[in-house]
Amino acid sequence: MAIMQPPSLTIGIEEEYQIIDPETKELKSYITQLLNEKGQIIDREVKPELMQSQVELGTKVCRDLDELHDELARQRGAICYLAEQKGLAIASAGTHPFSHWKEQAVTPKERYMGSVKELGDVGQRLLIFGMHVHIGIEDREFAIDCMNVTRYLIPHILALSTSSPFWNGRMTGLKSYRSVVFSDLPRTGLPDYFRDWSAFQRFVDRLVNTGCIPDGSKIWWDVRPHFLFPTLEFRMCDAVTTIDEALAIAALLQAVIAWLWDLRQNNMTFRLYRRDLIDENRWRAIRYGIDGRMIDWGKEEEFPARWLIRELLRLVDPYVNQLGSRKYIEHIYTILEHGTSADRQLRVYEESGGDLKAVVDHLIEETKRGVIYPD
Repeated sequence: MAIMQPPSLTIGIEEEYQIIDPETKELKSYITQLLNEKGQIIDREVKPELMQSQVELGTKVCRDLDELHDELARQRGAICYLAEQKGLAIASAGTHPFSHWKEQAVTPKERYMGSVKELGDVGQRLLIFGMHVHIGIEDREFAIDCMNVTRYLIPHILALSTSSPFWNGRMTGLKSYRSVVFSDLPRTGLPDYFRDWSAFQRFVDRLVNTGCIPDGSKIWWDVRPHFLFPTLEFRMCDAVTTIDEALAIAALLQAVIAWLWDLRQNNMTFRLYRRDLIDENRWRAIRYGIDGRMIDWGKEEEFPARWLIRELLRLVDPYVNQLGSRKYIEHIYTILEHGTSADRQLRVYEESGGDLKAVVDHLIEETKRGVIYPD
């Protein structure tokens, strides 16, 4: 058996943002007007999304969290600046509090029009926004090993990212309603266990050969090996509202991979669990965020989600200093103490007497906190 190569642990973030009309607080279908003739926003490549009121930007590949911080602050600053030049605003959250999916214009590109035609209303209602974190893992066997293990931690990270308590003007009672909407699509949620890279590749090839998908980009699991890049892509998170939250979650995921590599070097790994057992915790994260209780499947006992997340932080703590990410990952404790974006949105909603427009203003203000505007 070939010796596994150590992961580079490079890191990058993709974020999907909401384009907001600051007068009405509604989503604004405006992505085509923000793009120049090269399909760029200022000096950054931008990806239109299914709806014209969405815009996706991704950082470059970063070596560490300090570089990622600068990249993400400039990325958000670039899109906020350009939107403001057009009389618009940008917000980051898993769902818009009250804009309705039926009123959104689909981006006039063959890819998106084809998706709506194929998926019907399931595709049309995807008015949701996520954050994807890429961790550099060049060895494909180790990437599969990490995917198998990190499935167990998906609920813990999802709980920290929750930012979608509202949908179509309703308080849903869930902290991540985005996750519910996205689950209507095929090939979403938790992946199954794969013995090795060859088993995963055979699975993808079977889907391609039978016409289910054109390529691996149509596998939308919570965690997957990227079909082009040498990264493990974590896709379970709502679009978090603040830069600090995004960096904290990215730092935690990077530290988890460093921990798993150390285990593997010592001929150890983390116990694997059935997908349907992990799904029990995933549902609890969607419903309650960090306020709920999750199951420690090793002990077969319930514990507060906050307690289990702190336990995870203790497990990866030896690797945080060597990664230089201490000041970023420490923000996880702030989230645990003061709540996620979903919790803050619900507080604004309550304090404003049920004013969803006040929630939108809150999201706009938090989204641009700490960004670096273009010179």
